[in-house]
Amino acid sequence: MRQKTVFIIMLLSLIILPLTARNMKPDFKVVGYYSLRSAMNDFKKFPFKRVTHVNLYFLNPDTLGNFTQDFSALEPFITKAHRNNVKVLVSIGGGSKHPYYHTLLKDDKRAAFISNLLALVPKYNLDGIDVDLEGSDIDENYEIFVVELASGLKLQQKLITSAIAVYYKDQLSDKALAQYDFVNIMCYDRTGPWRPDKPGQHSSYENAVEDLEYFGTQRGIPAGKMTLGVPFYGYGFGPELKSPAKSMSYKQIVEQFPGSESVDQWKMDTGMIMYYNGIPTMKKKTVLAKEKAAGIMIWQLGGDTNCSKSLLRAINKAAH
Repeated sequence: MRQKTVFIIMLLSLIILPLTARNMKPDFKVVGYYSLRSAMNDFKKFPFKRVTHVNLYFLNPDTLGNFTQDFSALEPFITKAHRNNVKVLVSIGGGSKHPYYHTLLKDDKRAAFISNLLALVPKYNLDGIDVDLEGSDIDENYEIFVVELASGLKLQQKLITSAIAVYYKDQLSDKALAQYDFVNIMCYDRTGPWRPDKPGQHSSYENAVEDLEYFGTQRGIPAGKMTLGVPFYGYGFGPELKSPAKSMSYKQIVEQFPGSESVDQWKMDTGMIMYYNGIPTMKKKTVLAKEKAAGIMIWQLGGDTNCSKSLLRAINKAAH
């Protein structure tokens, strides 16, 4: 009888354990953008155990392509990150315009700029470079820049990633996209303060489905090379179309409006409606990312709260 019981237990374990391993997805990425200034100063409460990658934003050169600022103060942050098996990249570019990149990526300037950029990696013990050139910063030299930067990083056995979006999808060539170890899809900012006449949700679940479908199916990026970008902030509109829109971090929203963590929009006393992602939607997006991608990307970690209403905590629970 005992032998029969032991056999049944062993049989069940052979069935259940592989299913559990598949559900856990141990390679699931949680990529968080975090400011350089914060990383060089007080980061005692940084959630190292809840992320796999950190993209420090933004490290941009001067107009000549030189990096003159001293970033040695990053050493304690990077050391602690590595102790927790967290990879640290620096991100170049950003959502605003950087006209000097058009000059630096030309044939006569590109090699020197890439050399300066690559030199930062061993100097500060970084794990790679994140390319966040957006919109008008992407020109005819973007592809060759990415190809040459990727080549240099691969020689150092380091990562190259990118933040991309459907807004400028036609500016991203297949060859350029193929250079990245993985891409972070910015699935937010469908609207915002720059479009007060277009009130509503700026980062819906439906948007996430659409973006993963486009980059995964139409552009052929493997699921294992995509993360789904989610916002830790919201935009408020109204009460009239001419009213100026407002932005708030998720932390500010839940601190001011009890119960707001459970929904995706909140009507204020002024009549303004704030649109964001609450815990249920964040969990739902994480499940989607487990099925259709390889992780979640967050803009940005400073927008979260440290209490039980934390979005990062919700992502971790849904991921595992």
